[in-house]
Amino acid sequence: MIMKLLRRLIAEDRSGATAIEMGFLVALISVAMIASLHTFSNQLNNTFLISAKNLLVP
Repeated sequence: MIMKLLRRLIAEDRSGATAIEMGFLVALISVAMIASLHTFSNQLNNTFLISAKNLLVP
C-alpha cells in the first residue's frame, strides 16, 4: 500500500523537474549575459570614457 502511494507520488509529481528546468534556464541566461559583457567590456569602457571626456571639455 505504501509502495503504491510512493510510486504514484513519484510518477505524477512533476514540480521538481520544472524547478530544475527553470534553474538551468536561469543559469544559461546568466552565463550568456556574463559572456556578452566580457566580450563588449572594452567597447563599453571606451564609450563611457569618451562621453566623460566630452562632458569635461567646455
